[in-house]
Amino acid sequence: MAIWANQDTRLLVQGITGKEGTFHALACREYGTQVVAGVTPGKGGESVEGIPVFDSVAEAREATGANASLIFVPPPFAADAVMESAGAGIELVIAITEGIPVNDMLKAKAFLRDHPTRLIGPNCPGIITPGAAKIGIMPGHIHKPGTIGVVSRSGTLTYEAVWQLSNAGLGQSTCVGIGGDPVNGTNFLDVFQAFAQDPGTEGVIMIGEIGGSAEEQAAEWIAVNYKKPVVGFIAGRTAPPGRRMGHAGAIVAGGKGTAKEKMEAMRAAGLHVVESPAEMGSAMAKALGR
Repeated sequence: MAIWANQDTRLLVQGITGKEGTFHALACREYGTQVVAGVTPGKGGESVEGIPVFDSVAEAREATGANASLIFVPPPFAADAVMESAGAGIELVIAITEGIPVNDMLKAKAFLRDHPTRLIGPNCPGIITPGAAKIGIMPGHIHKPGTIGVVSRSGTLTYEAVWQLSNAGLGQSTCVGIGGDPVNGTNFLDVFQAFAQDPGTEGVIMIGEIGGSAEEQAAEWIAVNYKKPVVGFIAGRTAPPGRRMGHAGAIVAGGKGTAKEKMEAMRAAGLHVVESPAEMGSAMAKALGR
């Protein structure tokens, strides 16, 4: 089982004719994802290694039945690309692009309120359901099909958690990188609500960061609604107060959003909180009694 991405996902890639778009579109296809189209305005009628290119998302969707989009559009135009996909009726949009202006994302998020599209990202590694569909830039070979969900604000720590799980014989149901920008489309709570509806997910690793309150909000919901094992880790414990660390959303302000506060909230909600990222996989194995 899985959430949001599966063997029926039909993917189009916006910005497919760029270097990154081409590389990752082909990598997703090689993994087994159905990559049915690319979109680059002005290059309709061309193809990339057999993948047809269209001038617009609407044309690509009509011609191929695409239901998901992967965005490799430069930052000044990426929010428009998100809205174009939503306007064309694409159900799932993954925005890999980093550095999108906050004002642009605010406009895009307001636009999405009137559309049933789910946005993951921006500034994220994407989503993968091992053995079924890879929509993003993650290294597919470290993933194994299984029953552990992973949700993270950090791309590299997602890969670390997956590597540990796979080495411990624990495969993954779906792994979601929600990104570290202050304005994103999908948060921890959204992912946990989806995992709660998936009988194929028997535990979740949750990787947060300093800044904001998304982890605390998810913890409150988990305490009441989610009874399966959850292992939690917060990155940025040693960050100086007020310092932005890597992700635009990872900034502590007004004494809120500290690692200490987040870890306390997670422990109070019953999560198995680890002090080191090296303990994530073993903590999940222990929580499951394996």
